[in-house]
Amino acid sequence: MEALRALDRDLPITLVTACSGDRYHKPELSVALSRGQSADDLVRESGSEAARRLGVQLLPRTFVTGLSPQPRRLRTTRGTLSYTGLVLAMGARPALPEALPEAHCWRVNDLAGWSGLQRALADGPARVAVVGGGMVGCELAEDLARAGHRVSLLDRHAYPLAGLLPEAAGRRLLAAQRALGIAVRPNVAVAGVERNAAGERVVQLADGERLVVDQVVAATGLATEPRLARQAGLDFAGGICVDGRTLATSVPGIFALGDCIAIEGQPCRFIEPLARQAEALAHALLERDHPGYRHAAPVVRLKTRQLPITLSGRPDPDADWVTVSDDAERLEMEQRQGERVLATLSVGAGRRAA
Repeated sequence: MEALRALDRDLPITLVTACSGDRYHKPELSVALSRGQSADDLVRESGSEAARRLGVQLLPRTFVTGLSPQPRRLRTTRGTLSYTGLVLAMGARPALPEALPEAHCWRVNDLAGWSGLQRALADGPARVAVVGGGMVGCELAEDLARAGHRVSLLDRHAYPLAGLLPEAAGRRLLAAQRALGIAVRPNVAVAGVERNAAGERVVQLADGERLVVDQVVAATGLATEPRLARQAGLDFAGGICVDGRTLATSVPGIFALGDCIAIEGQPCRFIEPLARQAEALAHALLERDHPGYRHAAPVVRLKTRQLPITLSGRPDPDADWVTVSDDAERLEMEQRQGERVLATLSVGAGRRAA
């Protein structure tokens, strides 16, 4: 909306959203519990305030039920809307394996999910199992531990962030988590979760062990809901396929950005490129000159105070990592292809040498 309004003050814009439309910074969800923040603290601007400021029609708590590219109709629970241009920014939803029933697991992917977890933990220290050792799981596990809860981090891999980090870095992260009091359980698979008579959650592990906790948080990745895209005939490959320069989909008049898209067959689920995507999309939708969006691997920063991690570039899963420096405070590594640096990695505190 911001990018469109910056180009055209009079363009009629309608925002359809299943939530209230309140504006907040999503990365703060994984550090807010230990800061003692509430949902109200995280909201930077209410949906109604933002709508008035930008001059848009807001349809909050409204769900899309269908999309017909011809004759350009969007069906919602509050009626059918006609459009000239349509932007899909519907994000991605947590991917819950069958072993993690929705009724027994929290998912922290939006303010509503985070608020529910916060309320469930409001009575004091609790036993919490976090399932998944990716970025979200690692950040939430630390945040929960710093907020005073007893945290078990359950991961299928030998060390956290195994799909992103070389083993030397992953082992450092594992040691840092345990030093904070997180009970990290590597190489385990969850076979199921149920609730016992006392209201506790019983996590059944594949090896037969049972872990009794108060709450379970699922951090097992994201998936783009394909229903709307397929109904409208949009190309879909793990996300809504868009042109890498204009963010246009395969159907004229429909654009997409954010967590729901795929560029060159790869999902693009990062916060950092959103502003650049929005600027390029707005120019393309309004047919204004613009060099277009240029997708590049964003800098990945793990928001863990115990052990900050920064990854830059596009790592090659088949290339070797080389240690540049290694001491008790910091680990520096990089991948090279000839003279070209593919990726760099910084693990720990301190400042990297020039």
